[in-house]
Amino acid sequence: MAAITLTRLQLLHSPSPIIIRPSSAILSKLHHRRHHHHHPSPRTTPLCSTSDHIIPQVETRSSTKGSIVGDLLDYLNESWTPFHATAEAKRQLIAAGFRLLNENDEWELKPGGRYFFTRNMSCLVAFAVGDKYSVGSGFHIVAAHTDSPCLKLKPKSASSKSGYLMVNVQTYGGGLWHTWFDRDLSVAGRVIVRGSDGSFLHKLVKVKRPLLRVPTLAIHLDRTVNKDGFKPNLETHLIPLLATKQEEASLEPKEKSNASSSKAAHHSLLMQILSEELSCSIDDIVSIELNICDTQPSCLGGANNEFIFSGRLDNLASSYCALRALIDSCESPADLSNEHAVRMVALFDNEEVGSDSYQGAGAPTMFQAIRRIVSSLAHEYVGENAFERAIRQSFLVSADMAHGVHPNFTEKHEEHHRPEMHKGLVIKHNANQRYATSGLTAFLFKEIAKIHNLPIQEFVVRNDMGCGSTIGPILASGVGIRTVDCGIAQLSMHSVREICGKEDIDIAYQHFKAFFQNFSSIDRKLHVDY
Repeated sequence: MAAITLTRLQLLHSPSPIIIRPSSAILSKLHHRRHHHHHPSPRTTPLCSTSDHIIPQVETRSSTKGSIVGDLLDYLNESWTPFHATAEAKRQLIAAGFRLLNENDEWELKPGGRYFFTRNMSCLVAFAVGDKYSVGSGFHIVAAHTDSPCLKLKPKSASSKSGYLMVNVQTYGGGLWHTWFDRDLSVAGRVIVRGSDGSFLHKLVKVKRPLLRVPTLAIHLDRTVNKDGFKPNLETHLIPLLATKQEEASLEPKEKSNASSSKAAHHSLLMQILSEELSCSIDDIVSIELNICDTQPSCLGGANNEFIFSGRLDNLASSYCALRALIDSCESPADLSNEHAVRMVALFDNEEVGSDSYQGAGAPTMFQAIRRIVSSLAHEYVGENAFERAIRQSFLVSADMAHGVHPNFTEKHEEHHRPEMHKGLVIKHNANQRYATSGLTAFLFKEIAKIHNLPIQEFVVRNDMGCGSTIGPILASGVGIRTVDCGIAQLSMHSVREICGKEDIDIAYQHFKAFFQNFSSIDRKLHVDY
C-alpha cells in the first residue's frame, strides 16, 4: 500500500495531541453522504453532545483506491464507547439505504430489502435479503463486538483526597490497567435527560478535552518499581484526578444548590460539564452511564505509515470491516439479484465480560431475529421447521482480534503458529473449543481466500498456556450454527493504546465482502452428513 502523505497542519487553540483525519479522496463510498458531526436520531433528538473542543489536525491523503483505512480511523475516533460505535453504525446504515426496524413492532420484510435494528444502543443487527430467497434458505453472518476493556464510573463516583477531587471507577474487562496511568483521559457514554414534556431522552455525550488523569508515583518515592514491577492496587491507586478542590466556587448559587441536593453521587463540577455538553440543566440529568476514555486520537504510525495506533481496535476494527463489507456487498439492487441467502452482521456488547447480558451474544438476540426474518418472509407458506432448516444452511464468521507474534516475546507463541501483521486474517483453532473453528469451517473460509487470492494465517495457543475465547462458541452452541473464529493480528491487546497493520484492515474487509458475495456458491459444493 502507498504511504499516506501529510498534506496540511492546522494549529488551533487547544494544546491537545494531533488527530489524523483522512481527506475526501479516501472516503469514496460513504463520505459524500455524511451529515454534520452530531447526527440526529429519527426523533430529531441529538445523539451526541455539541461541544467541539477541536484539537490540531493533520489531514491525510491515500493514493490506494478502495482502501477503507481512512474510514476506519474516522469510525474509531467517533466511537469512544459501544453506544457511540452503535450510533455511528446506525448513521452509516441509514445513509446507505438500510431501513431501521424496531424490535417492538411487527416486521414486514421482502426479498431484496435491507434492514437493521439496535438493542440498548450498544448492540446492532443488520441484514440484507437476497432477491432469490426462499423459505429455509441460510444466513451468512459476520459477528463481532462493540465493547473494549475500560474504566467505568461507579454509581457514586464523587470522592476527594488531599485537596483533590477524585472520580471513583470500576474496571471493565481484562485490561492492561498500568497503561491507563499518565494518559490524558475524559468521559463519554450515555445520559438520560428529562425532557420539557416530562419524557426521558437517551442522549450520547463525549467530552473531547482531557478532564482526568491517573498519575503514577514519582520514582523517588518508589525506588524499586523498575526492578520489582509496577503493581498498582486497582481499588486505591487507579482513581483519576478531576480537579483541585475548588468546585463550589465555580458554580452559580442556583446551580450549586441544585447540584448539592440532587447530584451528590457525582461531583457537581463534573455534572456542570455534562450539562454544558448536553445544553440542559444539571437537574434534568436523571441518569449517567459513563466510560473513562483516552483522548489521544486514532492515527497511522510507523516509518511507512503501515500501522494503526488506536484504542479499542479490539474489537471495533473487526466491527467496522464487517459493517462496511455488508454495506458494500449490497450497494446496488443488482448485488442481491442472484442471492438466495440472507447476509447479516451482528455487533454485540459485553463480550469482554462474558456476553451474558440483554445486549450481549449470550442473549438470543440474533437467533430471535433470524426466526422473525424467516417468519416474515414465509407469508402464506406452511412447511416443516423452516427456522431449523435455515440454521442448518447458515454459516457464522466470529470476528475478533488475534494475537500477533510479539518480536520481543516470540517464545509466547507456538513456533509454527505465529501470526504476523500484513499477512491476512488469522483463523483461530482450539481443540478444547475455546474457539468454534472446525476442519470444515476453516476449509470453507480458506476457500474464499483462495478464490480471491487473499492471504490467510492460522493460530493455535501453546499447550502450556491458557487460551482466551470469543463469542464464537457461545453462538455456535446457541442453536447449532457452523462457525469459524478469525481475527486481525494485533499487538498490545487490551492496552489503552493498541496496534495493528494497515494492510490487514483492507484484507479483512475484502475477505468479509467476498464471504457475503460468494459463500453460497462455495458451500453448495461441500457434501457432509448426506
